[in-house]
Amino acid sequence: MDKDRVEGAMDKAKGSVKKGVGEVTGDEKMKAEGAADKAKGEAKSAVGSAKDAMRDKS
Repeated sequence: MDKDRVEGAMDKAKGSVKKGVGEVTGDEKMKAEGAADKAKGEAKSAVGSAKDAMRDKS
């Protein structure tokens, strides 16, 4: 498993928590930060998956 996938999963989890806290507290900034972290995590995870796929083909 590529480190980008691990970091991506951590960013997605952090983003989900921030977004949830923002929704509960009504903090729009926190919700936006959570959504951004989650998107960043999904991108990192996709890069890691691509790296893993390339390694598997070698």
